[in-house]
Amino acid sequence: MKPILYAAALLSVALLCAAQQTPAKPDPEAGAEALVRKLYELVTFEAGTTPDWDEVRTLFVPEAVVVLRTGREEMSVFSVDGFVADFVKFIEDAKVEKTGFTERILGMKSFVYGDIAQVLVLFDSHIPGSGREPHQGIDSFELIRQKGAWRVVSIVNERPTKERPIPKELFE
Repeated sequence: MKPILYAAALLSVALLCAAQQTPAKPDPEAGAEALVRKLYELVTFEAGTTPDWDEVRTLFVPEAVVVLRTGREEMSVFSVDGFVADFVKFIEDAKVEKTGFTERILGMKSFVYGDIAQVLVLFDSHIPGSGREPHQGIDSFELIRQKGAWRVVSIVNERPTKERPIPKELFE
């Protein structure tokens, strides 16, 4: 009988200690970065496939803006649907569905304050089998947290040049 009472007492103490521990708080920076990583995963695809654009759209607020470098002296501003349409056009024009496409995160810096976040990403993009070197760029993401979930409000993209190299201190 004593061993049963002893085991019950130990179990009670263990349950009491577990109930008194406060659960770990989620890391808001990790959540913002996870959403950004998810977007890069979604726009990276194997040959013979294309991105799930409906899933891509779920990562953005409906009013989001995407600004992309579209020429040496030109930047274009898109809605989420415009961004998707531009990406689909790129896939069709470059026949990327046959080769696949990769965007890889090389570095990331985040700042979170309350329900807003900024995530800077150094990335490279590549069309497998194209014979061209991957192109690097920087994406600046602005995010908000609504009802506990992070969503993209804006993305602004820039490509480095000889005259405008990637700032070393940004991703060291």
